[in-house]
Amino acid sequence: MAQLTDDCFAFSGPLLRLDDMERLIAERITPVKESEVVALGGARGRVLVSDVVAPVDLPPFDNSAVDGYAVRHADLNKEADTRLTIAGRVTAGRAADAAIGKGEAVRIFTGAPMPAGADTVFMQEDVTVDGETVVVPKGLKLGANRRLAGEDVPKGQTVLPAGTVLEPQHIALAAALGITSLDVRRRLTVAIFSTGDEVVEPGKPLGRAAIYDANRYLLRELLERLGAVVTDLGIIADQPEALAHALQAAARTHDLIVTSGGVSTGEADYVRTAVERIGSLVFWRVAIKPGRPVALGVIRDADDSAAFIGLPGNPVAVFVTFVRVVRPLLRQLAGARADVLTPLPVRSSFAYKKKKDRREYVRVALRRGADGELEAVKHPQDGAGVLTSLTQTDGLLELPEDITTVAPGDRVGFLSYASLIG
Repeated sequence: MAQLTDDCFAFSGPLLRLDDMERLIAERITPVKESEVVALGGARGRVLVSDVVAPVDLPPFDNSAVDGYAVRHADLNKEADTRLTIAGRVTAGRAADAAIGKGEAVRIFTGAPMPAGADTVFMQEDVTVDGETVVVPKGLKLGANRRLAGEDVPKGQTVLPAGTVLEPQHIALAAALGITSLDVRRRLTVAIFSTGDEVVEPGKPLGRAAIYDANRYLLRELLERLGAVVTDLGIIADQPEALAHALQAAARTHDLIVTSGGVSTGEADYVRTAVERIGSLVFWRVAIKPGRPVALGVIRDADDSAAFIGLPGNPVAVFVTFVRVVRPLLRQLAGARADVLTPLPVRSSFAYKKKKDRREYVRVALRRGADGELEAVKHPQDGAGVLTSLTQTDGLLELPEDITTVAPGDRVGFLSYASLIG
């Protein structure tokens, strides 16, 4: 399991900025050590444990980028068209029979190896074939339409650094280099559960004061998108003994435990009490909205330990705290490089006020303005429990700490849901 110190989440400041939070995570959380070798077919979403170095050149040989005629540039007339004798033909997957001679051209196809001595390729639509000769126009530069061996990746170059989260394009590059398997860190194991006597499993009878549990389903989907192996412990009643037992059992076999609800200071917030009995707990008053203080801790059982994160109970607050707090912590624990979110500039269609020194996330849909520019339209309901505000919008506006007002027409930063949960 993860190796964490009891004070890894300790923080004495009154309010933690997001950039400070990310720095603390990078400094204090140690990635899991175990690794395994996986085939390319099962590598998507995994984290590289070491650099991948190109074992061969890519492409491995000089070849043509187009269908056309390979020539020696030195044979071309700089002032007029040049007539050349067609001396051969080479297709992809086959090598030329002989080197190209003076005054000759070789019919060539995309991807075929360049004949020895040829250095330039004319596109077939730019030439005129006349019997056994071809007439090529003046003006083509030396090396045109020729791809040199290693021009994409030279042998020995690091192509995928350690910490890369493998996406389809990374796997394709490894395959192009002839690599069949990769050394990756093991998947993180994460246990989730919900708390609260009012929370009911979907499909069960719903009492007058009960609500269906959406948070567990949200967390499971978000975690699995990040490559975690999730254990769903269900809904645990508000009973300190049951909670402590579930947490300690989960700590034996998981790297991280994520819960929603029950971590505030109310008399019925038993998760906090349970964690403090069997581990250590601190609250990070992260300066974001929506999102209440996030509880973080370490739960120990004999020689094992697991990180603990207690999220708020409202689903929108769960979503925002997950993508801005849990996600960077999970990436660090998995050994992945920190990712940098880059908001897309869009135009605000609404006025908005916020507190200084707090980063806020506003749910918005995108539309085209009359001038064709993208505009952000704020969802009419702000409540952290309004789940449709996530389903009826396209993403979040990120309003930095130093901003206090937004006016219609202002440039603001937009983060799509795809960028936040991918």
